[in-house]
Amino acid sequence: MILFQHRKNYEVDQYDILSERQRRLPKIYLEHDPPQEHPTNTRHCVDDPSMLLVHVTAFNRLMWDSNRTPTTVIDHGVMVPANVEYTGEHAKGIVVVNNIQRRGRRLGLDVFERIRREVPLDLVGMGAAKLGGLGEVPHDALPQFVATYRFFFNPIRYTSLGLSVCEAMMTGVPIIGLATTEMATTVENGQSGYVETDVDALLERMRYLLDHPQHARELGENGRAYARRRFNIERFASDWQRVVSGFVERAR
Repeated sequence: MILFQHRKNYEVDQYDILSERQRRLPKIYLEHDPPQEHPTNTRHCVDDPSMLLVHVTAFNRLMWDSNRTPTTVIDHGVMVPANVEYTGEHAKGIVVVNNIQRRGRRLGLDVFERIRREVPLDLVGMGAAKLGGLGEVPHDALPQFVATYRFFFNPIRYTSLGLSVCEAMMTGVPIIGLATTEMATTVENGQSGYVETDVDALLERMRYLLDHPQHARELGENGRAYARRRFNIERFASDWQRVVSGFVERAR
């Protein structure tokens, strides 16, 4: 079987790397992102009824025009160290976004900067230091680092569901974010965090969590239980095994 994860893999690399015989193998394209050119009218680069297009969120599958290609969804799977526990000791929010300054409004730069003026937020990730953030935190140290903050804030308007959101939930950190893309199905208001399209409402939620650490802990515990059901790595591996085995068998 051949697994593609990038448009260049599909349009260029397979012809440079694989033989004609190899290119006759069953093909799966894993699409990690929602369409960026136009949110609803972008046609996917794959248009092949003999292939399978796997999306990582149901929102992404909804927005792409997948042409004639059959589609399915496999949710993220993440792992966090078993000994990491939420403390929320820092009365701040934590934001984990790479290169937010360069990526601008789509990644919520303006939302982050507005809220940071009114609520204490720390920013980590590539390029974070350019905005007065803390810089990069090694991935294996990130769950413990994030667990010390009162809440995790996701300012992103439009992208796929971030693994850092899933990992923070798995760690027991309450999530606050924009009610867009798959975030709207991931966080339940008043149960595991808060998502809104009104930034003023988000500010109110953040202030409340800063003043009420026990409520933040309760939200985080609910979110952790949900994340362990939806994003556990065993479910992820099982889904991939089922999809690949079924697809290859049908292709034969």
